Amino acid sequence: MKDKMKLEFPAKSAYESFARVTVAAFISKLDPTIVEINEIKTAVSEAVTNSVIHGYEGEDGIIYIECELKGNNAKIVIADKGKGIENVQQAMTPLFTTNPDGERSGMGFTVMETFMDNVEVKSLPGIGTKITMYKTIGTIGEGAEGE
Repeated sequence: MKDKMKLEFPAKSAYESFARVTVAAFISKLDPTIVEINEIKTAVSEAVTNSVIHGYEGEDGIIYIECELKGNNAKIVIADKGKGIENVQQAMTPLFTTNPDGERSGMGFTVMETFMDNVEVKSLPGIGTKITMYKTIGTIGEGAEGE
């Protein structure tokens, strides 16, 4: 049996901290550093916030999270069945936002890519968005010796 968990919750901002803490608790069995756990929590927050703000635009919906652990590798999938993204490449460009008059900076995907080892985004307009993030635990500081 795979080391895996699934979670579903309403697409409301109030659940963002619940998502962060739940994913962090699940991944804690890999004994991540404080820095690693904070990076994961931040990336999860950004993905969940994107679903709430952009995917469902404040309307009712469900956010789906799956986490899988293999060795010291974590795979985190955050998905919604919201409006989807017309142009994923453009949406992942730093500072790009579909709401320039709002409070959003257009840095959500950039933050995810900064804190995770790899981020994949699949989206279809009218169908939803799926963000898959990968993180290897225990690699912070490797290669820094002797520099």
